[in-house]
Amino acid sequence: MSAALAVGDVLETRRYPVTRADLVRYAGASGDQNPIHWSDRVATAVGLPGVIAHGMVTLALAARAVAEWTDGAEVVELGAKFTNPVLVPDDDTGALVEVGAVVKKVEDGLATLALEVTCEGRKVLGAPKAVVRVDG
Repeated sequence: MSAALAVGDVLETRRYPVTRADLVRYAGASGDQNPIHWSDRVATAVGLPGVIAHGMVTLALAARAVAEWTDGAEVVELGAKFTNPVLVPDDDTGALVEVGAVVKKVEDGLATLALEVTCEGRKVLGAPKAVVRVDG
């Protein structure tokens, strides 16, 4: 059962740090060993400004926020475009991904959330959206 959601609700921004250690753990779990996610040398050699987070890590953080806002409601749709990379510095702090949302529609037992996912004030996911089941 999810928390009550109403059209127009602005959900509290969630903030998630992402470190190089997180990227290495994700690479091991997912099998995505692309060195652009851990090596500055390789990332810059292919034209990136530095090591970037896996796109699916960024989307997973958006899903985590949705789960927190809705008390673990069933997610029936989650999508976004990967528009800008999350640059992850080689330090103990990492990058900070922020996820916000506005409830756009509540109808037929479903709530549609328009998400905003940013890092350092820049949108990193385009048109991110989640649809969750709100009726037990």
